[in-house]
Amino acid sequence: MSSLSEIVRTPGTAVIDVRTPGEFQMGHVKGAINIPLDEVSQRVAEIAALPAPRVLYCRSGNRSGIAVQMLKQAGLTDLYNGGGLFDMEIMLAN
Repeated sequence: MSSLSEIVRTPGTAVIDVRTPGEFQMGHVKGAINIPLDEVSQRVAEIAALPAPRVLYCRSGNRSGIAVQMLKQAGLTDLYNGGGLFDMEIMLAN
């Protein structure tokens, strides 16, 4: 089983930033797609169409954890909480 760090660095992994557009504009993981937490439930089909695995992150890991649970309840699989932006940057740097 791959570690989260390996999954994040795998080409083709969808990286979703669930922070607000303003937070996203201040800095984000290269290649990340901004789908704010308050839009996740309306954009399930769009997220389902993204390549798996799908790693979600926010500022601290709290909002991305909520988003992962919402998507799992909607029937999606292969979802991971990447934690916060800083956590993601560390995983991508290693």
